[in-house]
Amino acid sequence: MKILFVCLGNICRSPMAEAYMRDLLRKHQVTSMVVDSCGTSGWHQGERPHHKTLEVLTKDGVSSSNLRSRPLMDSDFDTFDVIIGMDKNNVRDLKRLAPPQYHPKIHLFLDVLTGYEGCDVPDPWYTGDFEETRRFVRDGVSAWFTKLM
Repeated sequence: MKILFVCLGNICRSPMAEAYMRDLLRKHQVTSMVVDSCGTSGWHQGERPHHKTLEVLTKDGVSSSNLRSRPLMDSDFDTFDVIIGMDKNNVRDLKRLAPPQYHPKIHLFLDVLTGYEGCDVPDPWYTGDFEETRRFVRDGVSAWFTKLM
C-alpha cells in the first residue's frame, strides 16, 4: 500500500505526518507500505521541512532524514492508494486536480480521529503553534495506521 500526505507547501504538516508514519511502520516492522508527502504548491520545492517541524520530530526521536519538499504530480493520483489532505482546502484542491476516478482515494486527515471528523489540522505556518499541530498529526497518524493495517 502506498500512502501520500498532502498539505500546501510540504514543509510543515505533511512531512511531519510522513515522518511519524514512517516511524510507526519501522517500530512495527511493516515493510509493505510506502509513505511520501507533497504540497499542492511548489513554493518550497527541494527544501527541508520548516526548522520548527524538524525540532518537534527531533524532540520525539523521529527521523527527518530524506524529507524534502516536492509538489504534487499528476502521476501521484495513479501511484498512491491513499491520498490524505491535511485540511479541507487541500482536499478541495486534490479533487479539483484529480481525474474523477481517483476521488475515492482522497481523504481528509482528521476524518479518522473520533471527535475531529471534518476538521483541519491547523497549519503552523500561520498559527505558529507547532506543538498543537504535532499533537493532531501524531494522533491522526496513529489512527490512520490502525485503519490501514
